Amino acid sequence: MSAYTHAAKSGGILSKLWGNLAVRIFLFVQTLIVLYPLVWNLLASFKTSTEVMESPWSLPAALNWDNYVRAFTTAKIGDYMINSVLVVVLSMVMLLCMAVPTAYVLGRMKFRGRAFLSNFYMAGLFIGGVYIIVPLFIMMNDLHMLDNRLWLSALYATGTLPFSVFLLTGFMKSIPHDFEEAAMIDGCEYFGTLFRVIIPMARPGIITLIVFSFFDFWNEYVLALTLITDDTKKTIPIGLANLMQIQKFATDWGSLFAGLVIVLVPTILVYALLQKKLTEGMMLGGVKG
Repeated sequence: MSAYTHAAKSGGILSKLWGNLAVRIFLFVQTLIVLYPLVWNLLASFKTSTEVMESPWSLPAALNWDNYVRAFTTAKIGDYMINSVLVVVLSMVMLLCMAVPTAYVLGRMKFRGRAFLSNFYMAGLFIGGVYIIVPLFIMMNDLHMLDNRLWLSALYATGTLPFSVFLLTGFMKSIPHDFEEAAMIDGCEYFGTLFRVIIPMARPGIITLIVFSFFDFWNEYVLALTLITDDTKKTIPIGLANLMQIQKFATDWGSLFAGLVIVLVPTILVYALLQKKLTEGMMLGGVKG
């Protein structure tokens, strides 16, 4: 009986070791699949156009920093980045001003019609901007809102509002009501309680929302392509698409890949700096109070 138990334990240990090895191999392969295109793009950004075409898999013979200079000057990646930063900042400010108070009311207060409003916002999750792009264009054209970065930002914020409210409501519900009651006893009104108590305690959820929204706004293509026609106001995704079309005929592949690297840097930095907060926020979002 003891020999059988020993064999069973040995078999269990081996199975566990093989299972861990298989998971590690899978994760390693998946990491390579994700990192390889990024590394290849970085190396290609330092190559000449001849090297890109003739030896795409080899290392660059020299670091051609001129590719990055041409990406900023000739391809005007810097101008597109400024437009994207402006649109993202405006969109984020509008979104937070709308989503945080709305989630506070729906998550913390009891009133008639709350369930209807919650379902109304949830229904917005199934309406994408791409599906209503034609009526949006017609409406904004009639109201003379085209080629305007402010209205594009407002449209971004409004389109992301249902998901933002859904995300933040879970964080608002997870905060114990004792803190809110203590603030009320100390003389805080609803706005004072929101800004002094609720928002600091819901910071992980707000950071999570900021990261998700940043990626969404920074990479959005269809609405920006449709609603912005002025070259001086186009955002990064549109600028890159135009650059790809131009560089196909100019055969300046080095500056094209340099432009792609420049665009990737902000997203990588944002994720690297806020990755820990993002993970904590996603874990806390599942806790209901």
